[in-house]
Amino acid sequence: MSGTNAAFPIDLTKLKPLKLDPTNPKLTQNQLDTLRHNVQLMRDAIVLFTSTGAARGVSGHTGGAYDTVPEVNMLLSLFAHSDKYVPILFDEAGHRVATQYLMSAIEGHIPAEHLLHYREANSKLPGHPELGLTPGVKFSSGRLGHIWPWVNGIALANKDKTVFLLGSDGSQQEGNDAEAARLAVAQNLNVKLIIDDNDVTIAGHPSEYLKGYHLEKTLAGHGLKVVTVQGEDLASLWSGLVEVINYNGPAAVICKRVMAPGVADIEGTTHGHDVIPVKAALKYFEARGYPPDMAGNILNNIKPHAVPYLYIGSTKDVGATRVIFGEAVNGVLDKIGKEEAAKKVMVIDSDLEGSTGLKAIHQEHPEVFVPSGIMERGNFSAAAGFGFDKDKYGVFSTFGAFLEMVISEITMARLNFCNVLCHFSHSGVDEMADNTCHFGVNHFFADNGLADTQSWLYWPADGAQMIKIVERVFFDKGIRFIFSTRSKVPYLLREDGKTRVFDDDYEFVPGKDEVIVEGTAGYVVAFGDMVYRAWDAVLRCRQEGLDVGLVNKPTLNLVDEQTIRKVGTSPFVLVVESLNQKTGLGVRFGTWLLERQLTPKYGYMGTNKEGCGGLTEQIPHQGLDPQSIILKIRQLSQ
Repeated sequence: MSGTNAAFPIDLTKLKPLKLDPTNPKLTQNQLDTLRHNVQLMRDAIVLFTSTGAARGVSGHTGGAYDTVPEVNMLLSLFAHSDKYVPILFDEAGHRVATQYLMSAIEGHIPAEHLLHYREANSKLPGHPELGLTPGVKFSSGRLGHIWPWVNGIALANKDKTVFLLGSDGSQQEGNDAEAARLAVAQNLNVKLIIDDNDVTIAGHPSEYLKGYHLEKTLAGHGLKVVTVQGEDLASLWSGLVEVINYNGPAAVICKRVMAPGVADIEGTTHGHDVIPVKAALKYFEARGYPPDMAGNILNNIKPHAVPYLYIGSTKDVGATRVIFGEAVNGVLDKIGKEEAAKKVMVIDSDLEGSTGLKAIHQEHPEVFVPSGIMERGNFSAAAGFGFDKDKYGVFSTFGAFLEMVISEITMARLNFCNVLCHFSHSGVDEMADNTCHFGVNHFFADNGLADTQSWLYWPADGAQMIKIVERVFFDKGIRFIFSTRSKVPYLLREDGKTRVFDDDYEFVPGKDEVIVEGTAGYVVAFGDMVYRAWDAVLRCRQEGLDVGLVNKPTLNLVDEQTIRKVGTSPFVLVVESLNQKTGLGVRFGTWLLERQLTPKYGYMGTNKEGCGGLTEQIPHQGLDPQSIILKIRQLSQ
């Protein structure tokens, strides 16, 4: 059998049992041989099933899980030796989820064959571990910098045991870890960190973009005992692990290694952070001496999957609004010239420039660009500080999910009247294989000022509107937020199906709702990536004789009095969004209607449950596809 119907070809039952005693700092030859055997077998398995993510187009993050297999094996051998440890492989890096899934298979919670469905929609193997979703997974992780502080609490609840935490040079950049270090030292917690220091993150190498960042000095400065070892030298790794275990208090082993050691094509590169390409995986198994068809029979028979649907009301051409954001900023900067741009604008990255559109700015306008680490709070505040001068403008960008991490910093920037343009990509849920922890769905949290202050939340419907919004609001004062999706979106067409809604003559007006089409039966109100889906639903209803209107609301948090009275005096209003149904536009639009004594039938649809993994499957999983919208329209129009 082939593809995902194949048997898992790497026999996990060949893992050899091993118990290690931390009172002995030296490994016997037999123990070394057993460790090498187990490490190689598990690494082969990780390369195989994570590369299925590459084959089906959902990514997969091979390198981090591959890297840490030696320390994982040693921890498992310690757990087998004694009950003095909390027997959970706590990990700060959600992208090392392959370790958790492999352990689920090894421990018998899932069949090994199920690993071949890695990150596939509805497989319960999403891009980050989720407690309660995947059998055998013992904790949830995902957003960097959140697990060590939490593990401190585990240690406080288990004072008679040692707690281990797998860390990384990426996760250690987060400010939360500095706070966690101080508490661990102050309370002398028996927390032992094992940190994979491979000098690779998403956008580059910390040694290059974060000068002065030094794990050993940082952790030692906090008061931890720190031991540095070569992570691929098993004898050295075990000796360091024994040293920190026998130390009374918090300690860390820094494991120096290149990313994905021994894996041709990705070793030591940023490509190792993400999934190994199929061709590289096949080359890896060939070099390992496996039969040519072992991996090829599986990987070459897995094809990317998409939910088939032919949308009306939008183009077949699509554009990545997150990328177009950076191109639009370049257009603004081009007009003022590099010398003036360097004086007035600072763009700071949080190790995500290739994902949030800032790479284009880095390439075309390096004079304004500041590469930085995984430090969202500090980087946002740096952008705000730059924009403290009334004639200067800071630009900050990260994923939509991480907006929740900078709420307090947003408040301080507002109190200091700073000029900050914020771009939060990967907003909503569309194509979010990393799943629930990476959903960017609580964006109204950014509008946290009092009633006497104004925030601006913008979400363009397509790439053309993104350009117009950036051009219009770039030099506005105060804090402005622009949102975009991970997925590409088509360009909106008028009802004639030929001309674009946001053509060259279109002018964006902040706070103004845009009536795409009038309707006597009621109105659907949408924004961002839900506009073209809602437009499809509205057009199909109109073809059936139901005269439904559509409003695009690119400024999410301001009431357009003229438009709200138009829709509010119609028979029904339906708000459709990909933000959190509990915190988004829908819960407040109804209030806005009632405040104006407008009482149409009212409904709202938004993200309402944990994700299903996959890519295009997330939207229908949330009930936000056009057919679901049509069903809701029909219910409200009765």
